[in-house]
Amino acid sequence: MAEIIQKDGTWVFDGDALRLTPGRDKNVSLLRRELGELLVPLAALAGISFEQGKKSGRLRLRLRDGADPLLHATGGRLTEPHDPYQLLVESDRYGVAEYFVDEVRNALLLDRVPSGPVDAYLLPGPSVPLSVSAGDGVASFDGERVRLEWKWQAEDSKSAAGPRTLPLADIVAVEWQPTVGLENGHLRFTVRAAPSKVPPKYDPNAVELWGFKKDPLMALVAAAVQARLPHPAARTARPALQDAGPSEESPAPAPAPAAEDDHDALLRRLRELGELHRSGVLTDEEFTLAKQAILKRM
Repeated sequence: MAEIIQKDGTWVFDGDALRLTPGRDKNVSLLRRELGELLVPLAALAGISFEQGKKSGRLRLRLRDGADPLLHATGGRLTEPHDPYQLLVESDRYGVAEYFVDEVRNALLLDRVPSGPVDAYLLPGPSVPLSVSAGDGVASFDGERVRLEWKWQAEDSKSAAGPRTLPLADIVAVEWQPTVGLENGHLRFTVRAAPSKVPPKYDPNAVELWGFKKDPLMALVAAAVQARLPHPAARTARPALQDAGPSEESPAPAPAPAAEDDHDALLRRLRELGELHRSGVLTDEEFTLAKQAILKRM
């Protein structure tokens, strides 16, 4: 087990998953505090890194594409204070951070976790029900429907139409965009009956955001809805499957490999590590750490 405790939060790795707990320091963002503790399975990771600075460093997790509905709904637009997969590390804990990185990297190597995209969410997304007030409206989601209510600052066209209730079955996409410079952000739902988009200021299916403190919390609503929509990989794969007809030249599915003896598998991994070391892919230190981990399992 590896653990690092900082004011910014606590990360614990038990060999199978990482538990990310936000800190209680006043500098920890509101979004991270509201999101709470995250359990990230090893299979969802594409990598981990540690960047040193003069006064502080930063641990960063890189998740596989499509593994987390929060990252998908926000499109990589979460800035550093709000990103739950970053941890600020004080300079006197650099050694602990480097050890933490080595432990996670060795586990990824030993378990042969691929770094490519996944076709199903590996994290559940924020819990529901939840409700967020920001910008010109209030967005609520109970797991089955989204409700949008308007504040007095909303445009007359929105206020006149009254609150909106969007069943999950009618929503085909969700998008969160932060405020950037003079351009306002938004939380927008694309609905089957209204595919065309108008500016969020006038769109009855969008909440306009103005760059205030609670704006990032709308990303939680977006992620909770995204987690219950069909995975993007499933949507893109379906048309291809429909177009593909039966073909005599198509090979039959390969039979599932038989279960291997654990001891033989570990011996094979030792040989593979040796080849990676000889080819220069692994440093002496990385090879020694990985070899020791395998020998412990044997």
